[in-house]
Parts: sequence; structure tokens; C-alpha cells
Amino acid sequence: MSLINPKILAGAIGVAILMGGVANAQAQDPIVIKFSHVVANDTPKGQGAQLLQKLVKERLGDKVKIEVYPNSSLYDDTKGLNALLTGDVQLLAPSMAKLGEYSPSVQLMDLPFLFDDMEAVTRFEQGDGGKQILESMQDNNILGLAYWHNGMRQLTSNEPLIEPKDARGMKLRVEPSDVLAAQINELHAIPRKMAFGEVYQGMQTGVIDGQGGNTWSNIYTQKWNEVQSDMTESNNGVLDYMLITNAKFWNGLPDDVRDTLDDILAEVTESVNSKADELNEQAKKDIIAAGGTEVHELSPEQVKAWRDAMSPVLDEYRDEIGSDLVDAAQQSNTAN
Repeated sequence: MSLINPKILAGAIGVAILMGGVANAQAQDPIVIKFSHVVANDTPKGQGAQLLQKLVKERLGDKVKIEVYPNSSLYDDTKGLNALLTGDVQLLAPSMAKLGEYSPSVQLMDLPFLFDDMEAVTRFEQGDGGKQILESMQDNNILGLAYWHNGMRQLTSNEPLIEPKDARGMKLRVEPSDVLAAQINELHAIPRKMAFGEVYQGMQTGVIDGQGGNTWSNIYTQKWNEVQSDMTESNNGVLDYMLITNAKFWNGLPDDVRDTLDDILAEVTESVNSKADELNEQAKKDIIAAGGTEVHELSPEQVKAWRDAMSPVLDEYRDEIGSDLVDAAQQSNTAN
């Protein structure tokens, strides 16, 4: 009978214990979800990201860890989308203007003067059309989880923009959206596609004269009022975010974890959307109080002139986006 060397046996047992401990530690490692975004913490999206992080920690404990990277500190939206597809980041909430290349229907939200107010936006997003758009990018491995309100778009410049002709020849920043660029072209102005984090410097150095529409909260937190003398309360479009994830990653989560995350996201979305108007109104007041910037409010006749000037864009993109979706969005302006 052969005998096992006690030292070898002890070593084998030690290795087994060590490997078992490593395996157990690995099994207990949290699922890390990196959430990258480009705005400040005191914006609707920034507050939503922080609330999501807080509730996940409270309800999922060590199972899931949300890491939030605001102000383009990890990625800007363009690089973030690439990182989402490669699995280097798991959550983004880009402006929907940045998603048109993945699904034509997403471009709906960039159409000018489509929604009368944020209540109409909510009605559309909670309906069948909104759900259809959320699921429209899965062929590209992108899944929409929720819509987060930011608010209505406002024009800014270094000259008063009261009538559409006032924009003629101006270089106006837009997000990377052909639909938004087309609106600026209709004004006989020059669209400049530029990353969000580069806008302040672009305004400061004169690379751009202004921008074609962003929310009061973004304008104020990015300090654009320091480098823009005039702002127009145009409400010329809606700037909403779509919270997106890598579809394979999300569908691969344990069922209990995904169900809990879905519940948390619904709660966070309701909170974000209910506070967006309040944050924008306060930001507008802060801009006025800071001085140095004149905020122009338009008459109904002046708003109509802007709407008429940009209206060819709606006809140009109706078929590409989907006439049924455009009709549903327009119908949302009337509460049932």
C-alpha cells in the first residue's frame, strides 16, 4: 500500500481551501454597473443618476454596485455609446438626438415644435409609440429602459433671436442629429455639430454664435449664460433622455436582480420627470438673477413664425421616422 506524504496532503488541502475561498469571493462580487453621463449633478439627469445609485445600494446591497460618472468624466456621449456596445459601460442616458443612427424612429423627438408641453411628451412616451421606440434599437444590441425628462429647448445667442430671420448666417451648435441640423438650415443659419462639453469654449472663442436649443437647467449649470448675451424662450423642441443599456448585458442579469432594477428605475423615472420642470424654472430664474443675459419671451404670433419656418423639417422626415409615430405624437397634445 502506498502512503501519501503528509506534507503533500497538507499542501493540497491548503490549495483547495484557498481556491474555494477565491471562488466564494468571486461568487459574492457585486455586479458593477457603470453609469456615464455628460451633465452636472444638479440637473434632472444628474439627480436621477444619484437617486438610482442610492436606491440600488439600499435595496440590492452587495449584489449590485452603481458607479456614476457625471460631466463627461468617463466618456462623452459619442465615446460612451461605443463603450456601451463593447461592455465597458452599462448605462447611458444620452439625448435622443444622439441615437438616430441606431433607429430612424428615435429621431421623432428631434422634430421641431412637435409637442406643446411636457405633459404631451409624457402622454406619448407612456403610450404604444413610446414603448415601440424604446425597443427599436435591439438589432444594434441597445435596449431603451426609460425616458427621462430634461425639458423644452431654448435658443441662445449673442444677438436677440426674436424672429426667424434674426438667425440668418449665425453659426449655431446642434447635437449630432441630421434633424436638428435641418432645422437650423431652414433658418438660413449654419449648424455646427459639437460635443456638449465643448460648447462653452466654442461660445467663448466665437467658433459658434449660439446654440439651436437646450434646456434652462443645462444652460445654467454649464454656465453658457456667462458667454451668451441673449436667450429666447422658444420651446422649439423637446430635449429628453433615453436611459439605455447593452441588451445582452441586461437580459443576462439574474431574474431577481433585473426585476428589482426595473422597479427601481420606474420609481427614479417618476421622480426625475416630476422634478424636471421645477429645476428648469429655477435655472431660468437664476440666469435672470445673475444678470448680463437678457431672456426674451415670445408672443404667440412670434412663436408661430418660428414654427412655420421650421415646419418643412417635419414633412421631410415624416416617412423616415414613421408617419404613424408622428401622428401619435401630435395627437398627444390633446389630453383624452
